[in-house]
Amino acid sequence: MSTVLTILYITLIATIFYVVLKERREPTETIAWILITLLVPIVGVIAYFLFGRSYRKSRQFSYSDETVNKRIMNICEIQLNEIDKQEYSELRHKNFVTLMLNNGNAPLGISNRIKILNNGYECFPSIFKDLQDAKEFIHIEVFGIESGQLFEKLLAILRERAQAGVEVRVIYDCVGSRALKRRDMKRMQKAGIKAYSYMPIWMPHFANKFNYRNHRKIIVIDGKVGYTGGMNIADRYLTGTKRGIWRDTQIRVEGQSVNLLNTIFVNDWSFVSNGELLYDDKYYPNSSISDILPMQIAISGPDSPHASIMQAYFAAIGSAKKYIYISTPYLLPNQAILTALQVAALSGVDVRILIPVRGDNILVAWAGYSYIDSLLEAGVSVYLYKKGFNHSKFFVIDDEMCSIGSANLDYRSFDIDFEVQAMIYDKGSSLELKSYFLKDLEDSELITVENWNDRPRISKIMEPLARLFGFLF
Repeated sequence: MSTVLTILYITLIATIFYVVLKERREPTETIAWILITLLVPIVGVIAYFLFGRSYRKSRQFSYSDETVNKRIMNICEIQLNEIDKQEYSELRHKNFVTLMLNNGNAPLGISNRIKILNNGYECFPSIFKDLQDAKEFIHIEVFGIESGQLFEKLLAILRERAQAGVEVRVIYDCVGSRALKRRDMKRMQKAGIKAYSYMPIWMPHFANKFNYRNHRKIIVIDGKVGYTGGMNIADRYLTGTKRGIWRDTQIRVEGQSVNLLNTIFVNDWSFVSNGELLYDDKYYPNSSISDILPMQIAISGPDSPHASIMQAYFAAIGSAKKYIYISTPYLLPNQAILTALQVAALSGVDVRILIPVRGDNILVAWAGYSYIDSLLEAGVSVYLYKKGFNHSKFFVIDDEMCSIGSANLDYRSFDIDFEVQAMIYDKGSSLELKSYFLKDLEDSELITVENWNDRPRISKIMEPLARLFGFLF
């Protein structure tokens, strides 16, 4: 009997090796999975089925509504054919726009008005006011909702609007919202709010759902106002934590791009609600905004044919002529992004990356630290934010282009989680975001080769190990 089990187990291990090699992943990830299954066999096999299987472009994630998708694709095709016409003559970064049209089905919205909200004190009062003014519908999609004072205020507003006849829909991620109490989930339902957890984890589908999470943050109100960025619904955005403030960045959008945000929500809603389709024209009203501010809303996830947001970062870094400033809470770039950052810095571009001095996960922090030596050697400036935890996810380039969204500079955001990112082609917005970045640097410490070499020995020991398994975090 033991011989049969041994043969079966060896066959299983060999099959995992074959599948991992066949998927042509990053070399470090391939090596890591082989090491895990060899060194800790039983745990390694379990870990592989929980975290390791790649479902990119698989049928179980092909849930988008085809009618909506075809409409978006048609718009992109028209814009690709017209990108050189007079209407787009003043558009900067046409190559970047073309990339997003081709790889991410991200139509270009020309007429928009945005407001950058640089912390929770700016963001949530603005959101709550717009929610209170809702007349037709409220669509909220967020990674994390946590029980607390902020949730209570949100619930009170949504309940009142639902009672007034406003359609209220909420999508929250099962794993990201684990701090949302079960009784609060039921209270949302009783308040007349249609709320669904994104891919709830139930056996026997635990393994193929646990690792793929909806990290998007989208709010759309009446199709006229939209929000996106990095903020969840949690008290720490106002009260901070024991480590200090919890910094984040969000944008408020009016104009053509609001319908694009709503299209993303509608597709995700179709999935979580098992096919409810929101086709009515009221969900896609015509915009009255005449301001010229071009932007695209890019998405990525296991259902995407391309790693759209990763490619956006890669193209942005490569297009920078003077500078690129990046704010990210997690620094785990793949080899393509790491090389792009090094090449940009070695080419004379001022590359600055801002990360928290202390992460909210020590293993993730160690994995991120492992990249700093090679970045410093190439001339990249890395800063440690010391005022608290900086959760902002944005970049700004050459005073001409910027991007704000939910995607971190890490493996998960680039290849595993469902993300959304606004690409903004506007000098005023870029200068404003640049000023916020430089303000954050005042509360940060620049890493030098000397002070980095003096970091604790335990960090130096753990960094390469954490980096090898960083894709698991």
